[in-house]
Amino acid sequence: MPSENMEMTRGAGRNGETEVPLNGPQRRHERPLNMNHYANKKSAAESMLDVALLMANASQLKAVMEQGPEFSFYTPLIVLISASLILQILVGVLLIFIVKWDLNDESKHNKLNILENVSTAFVFVIVVVNVFITAFGVQRPTPKS
Repeated sequence: MPSENMEMTRGAGRNGETEVPLNGPQRRHERPLNMNHYANKKSAAESMLDVALLMANASQLKAVMEQGPEFSFYTPLIVLISASLILQILVGVLLIFIVKWDLNDESKHNKLNILENVSTAFVFVIVVVNVFITAFGVQRPTPKS
């Protein structure tokens, strides 16, 4: 018997199982992909990650400010963390606009594509900025005794 993709069916004989080819007609009806639903889920997931990073950056900003200006990388870290926070807010606003627009309206595809590209570029910049934040190192201040 030639090798082909086979699937075991339920309810076959007692000792043997019946095999049916997978490449035949499917047994269940699959709905077409709703692009708006998919895009909304994708944007929601991106927003949740953005919120997590926003909280982490706010915590880092607090730690740097608690260390004060005597910390060797105080100014660069304040600038980098602030830039990251501003870019994250911009990405969040862009994602809100992307979610609100109807993907099925072909007249908006060009604008949506531009917004997606801009938000992707901002996310890339945010990642690079956060690499530098991590490289400079944000330490919690040690309690003075």
